[in-house]
Amino acid sequence: MAERLFTSESVTSGHPDKLCDAISDAIVDACIAVDRNARVAVETCVKGMVERSHIILAGEVSLAEGVKVPDFSQIARDTAASIGYDSHAIGMDATSEESCNVEVLITTQAKNIGQGVDTGGAGDQGLMFGYACLETEAYEMLQGRYFPLAAALSQRLTRRLAVVREQGIIPWARPDGKSQVTVSYDDEGNISSVHSVIIAIQHDDELKQQFGGDEVVEHAHVTEQIRKHVVEHSIPQELLTGGYELVVNGTGRFADPGGPYADAGLTGRKIIVDTYGGMGRHGGGAFSGKDPSKVDRSAAYAARWAAKHVVAAGLAERCEIQLAYVIGVAEPVSMRIECFDTGIIPETEIEKRVKAAFDFRPNSVIETLGLRRPIYSPTASGGHFGRTPRDDGIFPWEQIDSELISQLMK
Repeated sequence: MAERLFTSESVTSGHPDKLCDAISDAIVDACIAVDRNARVAVETCVKGMVERSHIILAGEVSLAEGVKVPDFSQIARDTAASIGYDSHAIGMDATSEESCNVEVLITTQAKNIGQGVDTGGAGDQGLMFGYACLETEAYEMLQGRYFPLAAALSQRLTRRLAVVREQGIIPWARPDGKSQVTVSYDDEGNISSVHSVIIAIQHDDELKQQFGGDEVVEHAHVTEQIRKHVVEHSIPQELLTGGYELVVNGTGRFADPGGPYADAGLTGRKIIVDTYGGMGRHGGGAFSGKDPSKVDRSAAYAARWAAKHVVAAGLAERCEIQLAYVIGVAEPVSMRIECFDTGIIPETEIEKRVKAAFDFRPNSVIETLGLRRPIYSPTASGGHFGRTPRDDGIFPWEQIDSELISQLMK
């Protein structure tokens, strides 16, 4: 049978772009914590230099009169340090004012934007996509995600890379890293196995000294530790039984300094990593650093929530929902549902049922999902979708509502 392949990637919380997403989302959470109606659109840029690192915060924040403005500079430092950037030798020491500069370039939201949002309208024009499928549901550790398999696995790998570093399981690991997973399908479109796994992980420059300075032996050690503690811990064994290719640090070494020193970071530059790994379409708008009045964020969450319910209800094996908005207008200007010939009823009927069950006006989405809460920092790495909804209200758009399932089935 012919083999067909599909690949998705993910990046760790310490990847420079994800570091920026984390700082921007920490600012969103801090603002919503003091004013649930806060308007926030903040982007972050990071770059490490030989003598000093730099964090630049730029954007707009509007808070209720009399509310104490959070210390944006300290939030940036604390967030970067919590991810692991507390040493200039590895790429950034956010705890040090001498070796890390934070520049704050933040104004208030433009009045002509605010006046449309204040009445319940969308915070911007644009189009957003939500996607769901059955690929994860055949594997016990992935059930309930309704998510593309390659994307789900690559996300698990990067989240695991953070765990093994934070828990000291792999003590030489650094915050910066990436994963990439290729899944093999047969000629009928069924998943066969994991074809290959690619991992990049920054490591201690002194690691090779444990092996007499031999970089070849060092690389073999890194590869086997990643295989044992990350790959074969995160991917269902039945997907690995046919053998798979593992490539770790393809150039041989990924040693200090890395992170922002090796690669500048910017908020919103990993939008495919944040969503469906390339299998579902993307409207182009980033999520991190934006409060929920921005439909780039809230409507993308709503579209995913609705698409997941369509698939969970058994109406289709794959579902993609597109929403489009006009700034200042509450009702979406359009909605389209595509089920890729997997629906059990016509797409027009599924669309009719979705419209009856879900209210996609921004304020309704915000209130229904409880988006005016400081819940965004955990979304900054590891993916916004395909995650397990938490008891503390994190990832509410991943929660399956039995009443909505019943409505869709009528």
